[in-house]
Amino acid sequence: MIAVILVSGLAVQLLAHRLRVPSVIFYLAIGVVLGPEVLGLVTLETFGEGLEIIVGLSVAIIVFEGAFALRFDRIRRASTVSLRLVTVSAVVMFVGTAAAVRVFTGGEWEIALLVGALLVATGPTVITPILNVVRVRDHVATALETEGIVNDVTAAIVAVVIFETLLLDDLGVPATVLSFLQRFGVGVAAGLLATAIIYLLLDSDIVPERDVQASQFLVLAAAIGSFAAAEAVAAEAGIAAAATSGILLGNLDLDNREEIERFAQNTTLIVLSFVFISLAALIDVAAIAGLGVGVIALVLVIMFVLRPLGALLATLGVERFTRPERLFIASVGPRGIIPASVATLFAIELELAGSVAAGELLVGTVFAVIFATVLVEAGFARQIGEFLGVSPMRTIIIGGGRVGQALATRLENRGEYVVVVETDPDVAERARAEGFTVYEGDGSDTETLRAVDIDDAKRFITTTADDDINLLACQLAITKFDVESVYSRVNDPDNVDAFDSIGVTGIDATTATAAAIDDEIERPALTHWMNELGDSHDVQEVEVTSRELAGKSIRDLNSRIPDGTFVAVISRDGENRVPSADSVLEIGDHVTFIGNTDGVRRAMERFHPHD
Repeated sequence: MIAVILVSGLAVQLLAHRLRVPSVIFYLAIGVVLGPEVLGLVTLETFGEGLEIIVGLSVAIIVFEGAFALRFDRIRRASTVSLRLVTVSAVVMFVGTAAAVRVFTGGEWEIALLVGALLVATGPTVITPILNVVRVRDHVATALETEGIVNDVTAAIVAVVIFETLLLDDLGVPATVLSFLQRFGVGVAAGLLATAIIYLLLDSDIVPERDVQASQFLVLAAAIGSFAAAEAVAAEAGIAAAATSGILLGNLDLDNREEIERFAQNTTLIVLSFVFISLAALIDVAAIAGLGVGVIALVLVIMFVLRPLGALLATLGVERFTRPERLFIASVGPRGIIPASVATLFAIELELAGSVAAGELLVGTVFAVIFATVLVEAGFARQIGEFLGVSPMRTIIIGGGRVGQALATRLENRGEYVVVVETDPDVAERARAEGFTVYEGDGSDTETLRAVDIDDAKRFITTTADDDINLLACQLAITKFDVESVYSRVNDPDNVDAFDSIGVTGIDATTATAAAIDDEIERPALTHWMNELGDSHDVQEVEVTSRELAGKSIRDLNSRIPDGTFVAVISRDGENRVPSADSVLEIGDHVTFIGNTDGVRRAMERFHPHD
């Protein structure tokens, strides 16, 4: 049965990758098919008393891997929103869900609070597959990942504390708060201890610098060891331990970092598919159906009231997050492993204690929300992202020096998604500190280009001071990856022909500098206006694809061009001209709009509605 689950999980990962759909939706489907509702191959008896151990260790590895990838510099770029998501937004979800459970299902306050605590958690188990499919800006991804990891930890501990102190022993709120702090402290302490031990081992002569396998297994030992140590002291403290050791080790200067990350990611893929399918198989459809319309109302409140409200409060006043990005965060908050695993284990304990109704209410509400949010918010994440436009044009820039950063700034100010590739660790770190998404590697290496998803790039630009590197990188982009729009900085004017011969638009640095000086002399106002693009004004060229607008003159189209925006240039068959009122547009013409940022954007959408 274990083999069937593992093979099924790995198979649907391949399918999800091909269809560009988050893999969790397939895990859920496979689990239901294998479970008692369909084939009956996986039941609570399948793993017996080992279920809690299997789930616990799996969650520890998953949380550790997610935390290991969270660098402090990334968190700082979305610190305000991340902090609000794990505090203000979490409280809104906790209190709101508890109240909704009480109102719509009639459950006791203890059960309502328990459900509310569990459903705060999103987690890397559901967020990571979504971010693998929907490309978003780094600060959006960081906010969602931080929320998932931190809320997984706090939700699990709060749920255990509520279960033990309020539901079983009825010890009151002060005892509940004290118990939470104790468990959280135990987890953090265990994580710190594991980090210190593993780091000392990695830094000692016991593990040679080039021994990649030893480094990988020691880091995995940090996840499992910290979890086990904390769990031996206090239940559910292990998740806090795994997260603590993950984020601390992830921010230390470790040898073989890339190999360790790859190993952790691959391990997580296997563990994630196994545990998610196993828990999905335990979904009790009868328990969900028995809750009637009340559970439907609960799901709707969580998805369309509480999550949007929490996202609004988290992003309020943070200019870096655009309106589509705020809406995306509001639309994507699926629940994952933590609520599923903890609710299943609690329900078993409640039923053994004779509280069958309470156990069914707990499992029914939690799994109904998991099922609905995974199906809608994870299953349609790519469509939601495309509708909102949160995946801007992906541009890859080779070279993170002054030219690369200046260009990246201009492109990002226009709302484009830029990835900078840089070989020098110091230059890469400085670029990250400026807020850019940076991949450390050789831009003229095939594997590096694959790692930054060049297959999804619409534009490729080289900006290094070495023409040989620029030419090789451009040649790879064109011949191996079929990138159509390729540009390059050309440092030596004699090399321009070499770039032109392979289809690269070469920008002669010498001529460009001379032209910039001439612009400052002859047309300073226009030059300064152009240098400030992305602030409140913009210049954009777009192809005319609207059949409704084609065949009409500029005079006829004047009402379709937003106020504050005008057509500056029409390009046709390689010829550029300033239009008159009688100029007629045709399909395939390229039109350059000048005006305020919002007006230019709306004009582009009207004249180019089709790709």
